[in-house]
Amino acid sequence: MRYPQGGGLTAERRAFREQIRMQAAESFALGHDNATIAKQLRVSVRSVQRWHQAWEHDGTPALASMGQASRPKLSEALFEVLEQELARGPVAQGWPDQTWTLARIKTLIGRRFHKSMTLSAIAQMLHRHGFSHQVPARRATERDEDAVTGWVKETWPQVETPWRRSGPGCASKTRPGSR
Repeated sequence: MRYPQGGGLTAERRAFREQIRMQAAESFALGHDNATIAKQLRVSVRSVQRWHQAWEHDGTPALASMGQASRPKLSEALFEVLEQELARGPVAQGWPDQTWTLARIKTLIGRRFHKSMTLSAIAQMLHRHGFSHQVPARRATERDEDAVTGWVKETWPQVETPWRRSGPGCASKTRPGSR
């Protein structure tokens, strides 16, 4: 099962879903219909059918949460090390420029931790830890910020034409002179 924003459920969300399954187990014990339970709990009928089957076979403990579906490839301790390596920058890792790409991070993980991850798994892991993709602003190294700010404040308003004309306009879509 896939979840939006990359990565599984939080502990709170898992507990919430487990609570819904436990409510379904109470309804199973009372003999309610699967469709009625699904409507009451606002879940799909198929999910209720699966829960009912598990409940009949193994009882209420079968509906308890089993924790995360899989363990993360990098533990929290290893991710902290990765974060420190990322903070050092790509040049310190041997790349010619200061741009981190997913492919470079994948190579870094392989070199540092001897683990292989897909690019999408890396993107999801970074997103879960609060990283976001950013595109660097392409600016000349010779750029003078003070001169640019002065030009924008002083020169540009004089050069820019006003959006509206000072006189009344014409409602016609065609120009009056072209009729």
